[in-house]
Amino acid sequence: MPAGEPGEKREGGPAEPALERFLGEPTRSLDDWRWLWAGDRTFPISSHRGVFGRLIVAAKRLLRPFVAAPQSDLWERQRVFNLILLEYLRRAEDVRAVVLDVHEHRLNHLEAVWRDGLAEVMSHNDALFARVDQKLDHVRRESRSVWARLASAVAAAEGGGVSALARVREEQDYLDLERRFRGTEEEIAERLRPYLPYLEGRGEVLDLGCGRGEALAILSERGVAARGVDSSASMVEECQRKGLSAARGDLLDELARAPEGSLGGVVSFHVIEHLPSQAVDRLVRLAWRALVPGGVLILETPNPLSLVVAARNFWLDPTHRRPVHPDTLRLLFQVAGFEPVERIDLRPFPADQRLPELALDELDAGLRPLAHSVNALRDRIDELLWGFQDYALIGTKPGRG
Repeated sequence: MPAGEPGEKREGGPAEPALERFLGEPTRSLDDWRWLWAGDRTFPISSHRGVFGRLIVAAKRLLRPFVAAPQSDLWERQRVFNLILLEYLRRAEDVRAVVLDVHEHRLNHLEAVWRDGLAEVMSHNDALFARVDQKLDHVRRESRSVWARLASAVAAAEGGGVSALARVREEQDYLDLERRFRGTEEEIAERLRPYLPYLEGRGEVLDLGCGRGEALAILSERGVAARGVDSSASMVEECQRKGLSAARGDLLDELARAPEGSLGGVVSFHVIEHLPSQAVDRLVRLAWRALVPGGVLILETPNPLSLVVAARNFWLDPTHRRPVHPDTLRLLFQVAGFEPVERIDLRPFPADQRLPELALDELDAGLRPLAHSVNALRDRIDELLWGFQDYALIGTKPGRG
């Protein structure tokens, strides 16, 4: 085939368009169809019937001008339409190529996220189901507790025990209040761990107002014998469900029944602010009697030296009676016979809630003395307003001399 004729193979590319591509099974190439219609190509007339076929071809060639002339206008319209349609198809192909080029990496990224994310989820399948089981167990426990309280309330109402019914309601209200404002069991447990060095190796510990049993659980983990008492039946049930030793009763009565010198430690966390002042004094004296020499009494309570605590946070709990000043409590310890008495300040307010401090390094040398005085005043005001949220007194019963 001469160079440049239709059907010739281009160097490094596809073959030139040729009419043969439209015979039999037509080509699917838009470039070939554009070549056909733009050039108004004429298909050859041929036949495979020998001599008779050649006569038919000759006759068709003679008649072609007479047939084509009347249809030329229609043919031209069809040809223009075909070219326009091909142009739109070409544009659609170009748009599709651009969209795929721009979004292909995004689609690949999404596929990778789906593939890898699903693999990550499946690899932690057991952990996810374990977490779901924990949540379901919690819901089951809460459901049983609700039904138990409801049943006890109904029983109280049927027997005319209005006061018993009121106690059930009050216990449920206080349980909800404690969950909301005091913190989770995990948070409370972490706050209690600093007391362990004071309690280990001294003997049995009695927890007055044991609540949900956070202190009992920590002591049990460390091998310290401990039991609790609480006036709330719901709290005692929660402790017993965890396998902890707890009983329902009056705190002072339980402490008074303890044999003299029988306990290594007496602890009470956020209880004395619920008691009248004479009851706090009696608690301290009964604890001294029940402790062995070297035993410790630990009382933790909200810190009234912080105005934010004393004037605002303390009163979130409607069952609080009055804040207990640390100096007053220390005096009760000392009069009862405890020596030494140590105070621990607990839970400072977060830094973002406190007064800002002037950065001396960022000021001119001449302004630093004044800024230092302002910071000193800031420290005094900040400590008065915020300071620490809680404090604890730790009193030790002196050993035999």
